[in-house]
Amino acid sequence: MDNQKMNYKKPFITITFLFFMWGFITVMNDVLIPHLKAVFELSYFQAALIQFAFFGAFFVISLIYFLISVSQGDPISKIGYKNGIIIGLILCGVGCSLFYPAANYQRYGIFLGALFVLASGVTILQITANPYAAILGDPKTASSRLNLAQGFNSFGTTLAPIIGAILLYKVFSNGEITVDSLKMPYLIYGGLFLALAVIIKFIELPSFVNNEKIEKGLGVLKFRHVVLGMFAIFFYVGGEVSIGSFLINFFGLESVMGMDEAEGGVFLSYYWGGAMIGRFLGSVSMGSIRNTTKKYSIMAGLSILFFLVLYFITAIKVEGAEFSLQLLPFSKIWLFIVFLIINYLAFLIGGSKPPKVLTLFASIIIVLLLVMILSHGAIAFWSAIAIGAFNSILWSNIFTLAIKDLGKYTSQASSLLVMMIVGGALIPLLQGAVADSIGIQLSFFIPIICYSYLVFYGAEGYRIKNVSDKT
Repeated sequence: MDNQKMNYKKPFITITFLFFMWGFITVMNDVLIPHLKAVFELSYFQAALIQFAFFGAFFVISLIYFLISVSQGDPISKIGYKNGIIIGLILCGVGCSLFYPAANYQRYGIFLGALFVLASGVTILQITANPYAAILGDPKTASSRLNLAQGFNSFGTTLAPIIGAILLYKVFSNGEITVDSLKMPYLIYGGLFLALAVIIKFIELPSFVNNEKIEKGLGVLKFRHVVLGMFAIFFYVGGEVSIGSFLINFFGLESVMGMDEAEGGVFLSYYWGGAMIGRFLGSVSMGSIRNTTKKYSIMAGLSILFFLVLYFITAIKVEGAEFSLQLLPFSKIWLFIVFLIINYLAFLIGGSKPPKVLTLFASIIIVLLLVMILSHGAIAFWSAIAIGAFNSILWSNIFTLAIKDLGKYTSQASSLLVMMIVGGALIPLLQGAVADSIGIQLSFFIPIICYSYLVFYGAEGYRIKNVSDKT
């Protein structure tokens, strides 16, 4: 058994890097939106088409996958996890490479097409890598492996705004914001994806066959908590993506901080860094450690460790070919530390109960959004950034509650839940239209509606009402 575990270590490290890469490339959209908005002089609605194209691909590809699954069986079982991962990586590489001709022709529509191809690859990686990470080892520790992999996914989302801002606004910009500055960064990203596809091809990965029966038809929709959970995923992803999409523009408001895109991109990393810290805390909080003193000590240690990682990473500055370290003074970040302490205490209050944590965290996010809308300056700025820490484990809690007690319908429900990531395509579009009408700051009432539904789902919607609903 020990040898078997050792055999799983190398493949799991490889899969974890996949989580990092798709987290990185997904959050690059948040840097891309203000960049293309400035270049093409777009409205907020038009700029939000970036997320519409990206997350729309999740819906289209997941729908196709679902229809094939219920009619002909699970495609991944037929082609294998390894081949599925390679296909996803190639599509990601092609999508990134298409940014080069898009920049040459200077056509916004080609950029959107490139994003759709890129996101199609990310969707396939999601469908293949998530279950593959779960089965790489002892089933009892599957949840722990997924939480760990998702933690590195958040590490990718933390680094993306910093690296993206440096490449787009410093290294390849020549002092100007143009589409040409997108060419080399996305060629680099595309090259990494294609190189990883080659590496995966020649790495020996354990082969698994999924013999689980997938029910035909739409019988899974008879489960109330699944249907309500689908809406919860829709509103969660929609709210999270919408907030991240417009944060840099929010930071640029004179009533908030008046930051330019480059500086705002760096501070966006604090938003996603908070999510990274929260996910690592959540993996311990929801884990199997029974000794509360030990659990809380580990959580406190992780929070401090990853804050320091975030603090030093965001201090990296680039001027021409020179790199320097410019640490922010405590007077500028003390509010963020206060919010991390509140996040830690919220985990202690919520404990290991997903419904309670979901309700509590969604409620706190609503309060933070209200502060964003009604205040200004540093309070509004750090309240916006703090949302990331409380977003951290909402996905896993919703997903766990929505597939509870489904038995043979679990796979079908999972496909439908992934399909509802389409919320990330539609909600930012709605907020963009509202922002064009009433301004970016007031438009954040749209995410408030999203998180209000999550409060309902955590308090009531997750419940399995009838005995007949349990399989």
